[in-house]
Amino acid sequence: MSKQTIKVPDLGGASEVEVIEICVASGDTVTLDQSLIVVESDKASMDIPCPVDGVVISIAVAEGATVSEGDIILEIEASAGEASASDAAADNKAESAEESQAAVAPEQASANNKPSEQALAPSSPAAPLTSVQTIAVPDLGGADKVELIELLVAVGDRINEGDGIVVMESDKASMELPSPLTGVIVALHVKEGDSLSEGENVADLEVMAETVATAPAASAAPQATASSTQSTSQSSTQSTTTAKTSVAPSEPAASLSADRRRKTDIYAGPAVRKLARELGVDLSRVSGTGPRGRVAKEDLHNFVKKAVSEPQSLGGAIPKVPEIDFSQFGEIDIQPMTKLHKMTAANMHRSWLNVPHVTQFDEADITELELFRAGLKPEMEKRGIKITPLPFLFKAIAAALRANPAFNASLGADGESIVYKNYVHIGMAVDTSAGLMVPVVRDVDTKGIWELSVEILELATKAKERKLKPNEMQGGCFTISSLGGIGGTGFTPIVNTPEVGILGVSKLMLKPQYIDGNLEPRKMLPLSLSYDHRAVNGGDAGRFFTFLSAVLADVRRLVL
Repeated sequence: MSKQTIKVPDLGGASEVEVIEICVASGDTVTLDQSLIVVESDKASMDIPCPVDGVVISIAVAEGATVSEGDIILEIEASAGEASASDAAADNKAESAEESQAAVAPEQASANNKPSEQALAPSSPAAPLTSVQTIAVPDLGGADKVELIELLVAVGDRINEGDGIVVMESDKASMELPSPLTGVIVALHVKEGDSLSEGENVADLEVMAETVATAPAASAAPQATASSTQSTSQSSTQSTTTAKTSVAPSEPAASLSADRRRKTDIYAGPAVRKLARELGVDLSRVSGTGPRGRVAKEDLHNFVKKAVSEPQSLGGAIPKVPEIDFSQFGEIDIQPMTKLHKMTAANMHRSWLNVPHVTQFDEADITELELFRAGLKPEMEKRGIKITPLPFLFKAIAAALRANPAFNASLGADGESIVYKNYVHIGMAVDTSAGLMVPVVRDVDTKGIWELSVEILELATKAKERKLKPNEMQGGCFTISSLGGIGGTGFTPIVNTPEVGILGVSKLMLKPQYIDGNLEPRKMLPLSLSYDHRAVNGGDAGRFFTFLSAVLADVRRLVL
């Protein structure tokens, strides 16, 4: 057994990288090519593999640390079979300048090597020979031109035979152009959006020739070669091409290339992406718990466990509305939705999908209220204020909310609690040319009819002129939506989440009613109360309506 120090290899041009994941812990038994850490530059992430079998003694880096080429990562106590290989690699590194050129001149290195090195590796690897191959657009199966819709590689990427280079699309199908050989992309002749024809050059690929195979007589020889390659890759005297080919085995390099080809908005390393492909998991559905939301292997395992344990749904997905070309039926005019209209649509859709709505209907007799309001006309003229039935509705609803706290509440975000509010702020839906706006009148229960009349008019005017401030549309406990001035006998308003109730007011109607056995014409106000059935039940709604109708029928009750 011998100790071996593992360092950061050649980073392919990057000066510093960040350690984003440590894949092992002190005391772990590791094997050849097992991932030790994952590092990330501003362009890509890569695994640093283990060059030997052994046991991790200590770790010299931490997640979030910044490291450079040659920095110590950890120490490993190599197994017996690996010890001699490790010693041979250390001896190679300590040789003279002539010995450091062994990859270029095998005969010279062989003459200078020690006997122990010759026994382990009787023949040194030959210098890698390279040639540049041009990859062109193949036969397109009858299509004249195709559009390049995605580049899967970048200059400097190492790819394996069969890995995709670009994705092309015709008017009938899309296809991926695979690499015919293993090598490094040295040039790209195309860009996304180009139209390509058969035979056009796409990329130049630098292909590595096979190195001279080492003798397999001794079982430790392949391990010694791997260790020697790792040590050699850390030497700054090698050429850039040789360093890149000896830094990491082909699998991590292929994973790095695949990482760039996958969805770039998902934060995960090559090893995690490979595991996700093996498990058939869509990484976009996995929540990462690592630094900056990075997806770790444990996140994948937990996602799969949860998916297996949950009962399978028999349906419930909302089918997409088919797109229709309306111009085929006649002349049309397409106008973009305003930002406010889009926001309203999104809010209403969210509320409708998440809130189990129930709507109850009733009528309030406001004959006496209207007589009282008509008696205020002289004072209205004196004050210069016009009082509509709306301020009385605000006061009546404020009193009903105080009497029925179930409506002056919101469900907690955890779904396990209810927030009861000790204030009464009421919103009112205002129809504007840009869309629906809901200003909020605060502390309605503490204000009088005259004050409410002024404030309601000011907020409605601001809404129509689009001069409302954000804080004037926040904090509502309940909402009134009045269509009385427009028409209609009733409607079902949608709850303005996170509120749990909304009152719809329709057009005042004169109806015959029995009063003390006599049929009399009465002014009846149609009301519709929608509520969130998770927080409010039918009994709460019935009591709310009973109280509200009573105070609207006799406004003197508001002072009791």
